Amino acid sequence: MTAFDTLHVAPGGALTGRVRVPGDKSISHRSVMLGALAEGTTEVRDCLMGEDVRATMAAFRALGVEIEEREGGRLILVHGRGLRGLQTPRQVLDLGNSGTSIRLMSGIIAGSSLAATLTGDSSLRRRPMRRVTEPLGAMGAVIRTAANGTPPLEVEAGHALHGIDYVLPVASAQVKSAILLAGLFANGTTAVTEPAPTRDHTERMLAGFGVTVVRDGARAGVAGGQSLKATKITVPADISSAAFFLVGASIAPGSELVLEGVGVNPTRTGVIDILGLMGADITAENAREVGGEPVADLRVKYAKLRGIDVPPALVPLAIDEFPALFIAAAAAEGVTTVREAEELRHKESDRIATMAAGLETLGVPVETRPDGIRITGGPYGGGRIDSHGDHRIAMSFAIAALRAGAAIDIADCANIATSFPDFVPLARGAGLGIAP
Repeated sequence: MTAFDTLHVAPGGALTGRVRVPGDKSISHRSVMLGALAEGTTEVRDCLMGEDVRATMAAFRALGVEIEEREGGRLILVHGRGLRGLQTPRQVLDLGNSGTSIRLMSGIIAGSSLAATLTGDSSLRRRPMRRVTEPLGAMGAVIRTAANGTPPLEVEAGHALHGIDYVLPVASAQVKSAILLAGLFANGTTAVTEPAPTRDHTERMLAGFGVTVVRDGARAGVAGGQSLKATKITVPADISSAAFFLVGASIAPGSELVLEGVGVNPTRTGVIDILGLMGADITAENAREVGGEPVADLRVKYAKLRGIDVPPALVPLAIDEFPALFIAAAAAEGVTTVREAEELRHKESDRIATMAAGLETLGVPVETRPDGIRITGGPYGGGRIDSHGDHRIAMSFAIAALRAGAAIDIADCANIATSFPDFVPLARGAGLGIAP
């Protein structure tokens, strides 16, 4: 996809046919990372080749890992260097817009006892990192941040790590994963207990690479010093990318769409559960398992949605999908409230504030609170939206046009390429009136 600064989306339309969205971003990142630490060559099929994952690949190349792209990018070969084989990089590691990359890699670099500086674009340099650097510091790492706890991260070489038993103050798969990855290098056992379930791709994939992961309820632990063995991975379609189409087909009369091969890991299906509570018509077909991850084809039809109070227990299971869910709430009948979602304020943008501003532009009544939002659904219009460089904000408002009374123009859209490079042609092919 060409990086567009502005998108113009005509109002109305329906979504029909069959669509395969790109590979899961979370799994793609982890495939590259664990493949780099493994002994042997890991084959990754259907890896997401967006800018975020390419940033991870570039960083590991700078750490001495050979990564080949074959079959037009559909097959990636990661030639692992083993747990202790990474090399000190000669340059600053620029992770672009990817919070997953910088947080998970901070655990790997700290564990490797390498000196490295990790940074990113202006958006990433505003994101909080102490939630990662503090537990890594408790393990023995020395990592300096900017004065306000944001990137760049400067990891000091030569500090051996020891295992810790850490209780996460806030549910975060990125923080959990960073600690567990650092634990691979540490003396003793490293364990993380989370206050609410988050995506468990790291634990599943570690097991796929031959690492023993001890899981006991909300606690997951690894013993240090285990070797990783190369494997073959097929990346399922990303439910976070599918979410835009799940919402779009749910709110647009006349829609019936099948999303093929979507990962339906139970720690990621909060978006389906929430839409179901709102009255959406979504069915899973052809359920199967691919590389240890549950996968299904999702059939979604138009349905009259109703506002709900989103159960707080579902919030961590849909944290990346809330921008799209806010559009579902705007098109629903009645009031939708979201609480205990303060984490949304620390994404690529403050997603509560940015979505609220955009919804108000369209004429949707919105009330914000520190940890959530209240949206009153009903007819809404069009207007010009500033996505603040946040890919999920941009795509959410593109989908909103399906129910808008006038066209929606969305500014600052280039970062769509970080997670969904082919969003525009795929959405256009399904029936959305979208153009650069």
